[in-house]
Amino acid sequence: MVRHGHFMVNGRKVNIPSYQIRPGDVISVRDGSRDSFLFKDLQDRLGDRIVPQWMSLDMAGFAGRVLEQPSRQDIDAPLNEQLIVEFYSR
Repeated sequence: MVRHGHFMVNGRKVNIPSYQIRPGDVISVRDGSRDSFLFKDLQDRLGDRIVPQWMSLDMAGFAGRVLEQPSRQDIDAPLNEQLIVEFYSR
């Protein structure tokens, strides 16, 4: 979806998936994409989700703000960093 230009960062269209987000950045769905089937029921799908403490979410504006850089404790994905380092050190 990023590559197809559906998102904006700080009001500018972004189509690079590896774009580096910084604290204070606002990520939003482009106005032209909001009526797309991809985002039609977005508010219903996100209704029960818990927003991480390092982010804020504006459901009405189809936007979110990065409040701070997340720490490792803020990321609850089951990752073993040592395995990643070993994989790329080959």
